[in-house]
Amino acid sequence: MILTTICTAFADEVSFIASAPKSVVAGKRFELKYEANKKTDGQPTIPEIDGLRILTGPHSSFFTQSSNVNGRRTSTQTITFTYIVVIDKEGDVTIPGASVMVDGKQVVSNPVTIKALPESQAAAAASSQQQNNNSRGSSTRQSGSSNTDISNENLFIVASVSKTKVYEQEALQLTYKVYTDVNLVNLDNPAPDLKGFNIQEVELPQQRQFELERYNGRNYNTMVWRKFILFPQESGKLEIPSMEYEAVVAVQTRRTMDPFEMMFNGGYSYVNVNKKVKSNKVIIDVEKLPAGKPQGFSGAVGQFNVSSSVSASSLKSNEEFTLKVVVKGDGNMKLMGDPVVEFPSEFDVYDPIISNKYKLTNKGFAGEKIYEYVVTPRTAGQFTLPAAKFVYFDTATNSYKVVEGKEFTIDVAKGATTTAQTGNVYIVKEEGKLLANDIRYIKLGADENGNDGKIYESALYWLTYVVSLLAFVVAVLVYRKRIKENENVSLVKTKKANSVAVRRLKNVKTLLRNNQENEFYDETLKAIWYYMSDKLNIPLSQLSKDNISNELSRRGCDDELVAELMNLLNECEFARYAPGDSGATMDKVYKMAVAVISKMENSIRK
Repeated sequence: MILTTICTAFADEVSFIASAPKSVVAGKRFELKYEANKKTDGQPTIPEIDGLRILTGPHSSFFTQSSNVNGRRTSTQTITFTYIVVIDKEGDVTIPGASVMVDGKQVVSNPVTIKALPESQAAAAASSQQQNNNSRGSSTRQSGSSNTDISNENLFIVASVSKTKVYEQEALQLTYKVYTDVNLVNLDNPAPDLKGFNIQEVELPQQRQFELERYNGRNYNTMVWRKFILFPQESGKLEIPSMEYEAVVAVQTRRTMDPFEMMFNGGYSYVNVNKKVKSNKVIIDVEKLPAGKPQGFSGAVGQFNVSSSVSASSLKSNEEFTLKVVVKGDGNMKLMGDPVVEFPSEFDVYDPIISNKYKLTNKGFAGEKIYEYVVTPRTAGQFTLPAAKFVYFDTATNSYKVVEGKEFTIDVAKGATTTAQTGNVYIVKEEGKLLANDIRYIKLGADENGNDGKIYESALYWLTYVVSLLAFVVAVLVYRKRIKENENVSLVKTKKANSVAVRRLKNVKTLLRNNQENEFYDETLKAIWYYMSDKLNIPLSQLSKDNISNELSRRGCDDELVAELMNLLNECEFARYAPGDSGATMDKVYKMAVAVISKMENSIRK
């Protein structure tokens, strides 16, 4: 009943959310949306703002979702109001919250801040030229152009770092950002090969969208493609080299009178164009850590503090307690050493259990590292447990710092077990005493069965050696065979072609279920091209429909299967621009891809 009441309370809560692009071009129309999770009593009221014009709207759309859980049917309804608006002036514009009535109550949305950018210089020049051509009655029109050249100003990647001068082990951020004003269809994802750095990649959201940004007088659609946190491992001038990417761009080629193209693509046909894109290189100046490192410094760089606690301060000898030391902060936590803890000689201490509770951030690893020491006092008395010390290099002050935990007084009463002291060694006078739950003192002499421990005189001992030797010989033979097979790179690629294709098709199926149309066709084409490259032992850069067709014919594939493959490739390339039911088309393409690869496995001769 309590859970039902809570769920009903959340279900009754009304949300009214405003959304708009972060950046737009001044004078260009864009969509401003308001979404409510309940039916409203009328349309939203938007405050009037100087420089903001509503051209059309609101256009209403409804979405209803029903579910049945344990015989209980629930239904949610979403209503979206869409406005087409224009911002006339450049700069940041904040649209205050709009209001709407729901069940007789007024609900206010969140405010939205939009950055209005000036029009691109290139776009303005092109628009002016177009107007001049129109006024002169020129027959040369930009829309009829068939130029497929893509310059480095249309598509490029910028590598940037958060700082170019750091100390050894000091974290810095490396970002690869895509800038494009063309229809970017696909971009590969190579990993940078950096020497002298420890590299940690920042996980980016799966669903990313382009944002408008002004760069060198032009407006581009931008997206952070990859992001890394780097920890320099050596001093000097370290280079982040230029990286090359393979991009695919959909380019308008010519005007067509096809009514479907006129309706959905403005009368244009498209072709995919490959382009190599290079990022810039970056130089990082890495300084050595200053001289005069304090004793106990183990390489920690960043900003940290230490806290400590004990599970008990009064106990008996041979009983255990736990010392917990927590190092908290941000920096190179994954690479740093441990704090310094000095225990009295009368204490038995085991290696600490270390728990890592940190995550990767722009400043490095942020969070805490927990050390738990299991300690057993062997004699009675009062002991002082010195504070845990942690030495690190502070990047804020560029100096070494020592932080300490808390000092503890441990009162140990005499336990049931007595000990005898020989020098500084304490011996427990109890045979087989359990220590730290998993360590026992060694019991000397024969066991209950009179076995004096001479295992090498048993048959089992020598049989173990014989079996181990035979297993080693078999492992060597199998390993040599595998090495010989792996030397034939083409054979390895051919054998693995099907398994690689299957993995890619699993990704394709996921994209199909999520109705991610563009990503679906990109991944399907990748699966087919990579499969044919591996199976036919043709480098991907040299792969084409003609040499695929010729090689398949040479290897005994029938013409019908070759035609089916070509049809699949054409279907993937043009399906995204075709009108109609995209879901049904994607399902058809997926089934074709699975069928073609299955037939190829049974038809291609080595």
